[in-house]
Amino acid sequence: MKYAFIQANQQDFSIISMCRILNIKASSYYDWLNRDISEQQIHRNHCELLVRAAHSETKQRYGYERLHAHLTAQGNDISKYMVRRIKQEHGIYCKRHKRFKVTTDSNHDKLVYPNLLEQKFDASCPNQTWVSDITYIWTNEGWLYLAGVKDIYTKELVGYALNKCMTKELVCRALNMAIRNKKPSKGLLVHSDRGSQYCSDVC
Repeated sequence: MKYAFIQANQQDFSIISMCRILNIKASSYYDWLNRDISEQQIHRNHCELLVRAAHSETKQRYGYERLHAHLTAQGNDISKYMVRRIKQEHGIYCKRHKRFKVTTDSNHDKLVYPNLLEQKFDASCPNQTWVSDITYIWTNEGWLYLAGVKDIYTKELVGYALNKCMTKELVCRALNMAIRNKKPSKGLLVHSDRGSQYCSDVC
């Protein structure tokens, strides 16, 4: 690939300079130049350079389909299959950018109950201790908030609710679903963080 790059750019840059930058010997380049190289290999080398350049231009965020669209929009003759294969063979992977969304608002003046669970995650039977929390999911429509209720003993998600807004109604819907599904007896402990949604006085 380095040799093909030098060959493609020898009208613009010194061969000696390019060899030095690419850390190869000029004699090795000339040896390569005198070999018989198929048109197919030349095309493949060119495609690899295109894919690497486009991968960098798009900040390493595009999969092979979007990268192919990006390249063809620039007028390059390269197949989607070729883009995918080059990415796979040369380990050209997308960077994963973690999206962050705050889900807890602890800055409030609502009533906060004592921590009765105290990190004791050793329930002896179902419907003895539930834990609840809010997380978020990125979708094509934007953020969706998910409130879930989990039974510590069975590890089962006994109730959940989705909404575009992170409100007390969201967590109440999740808890009410869990109650309808499991019909727990008196004495159930429900543990959550101290976010304002969980400190509501109405459910």
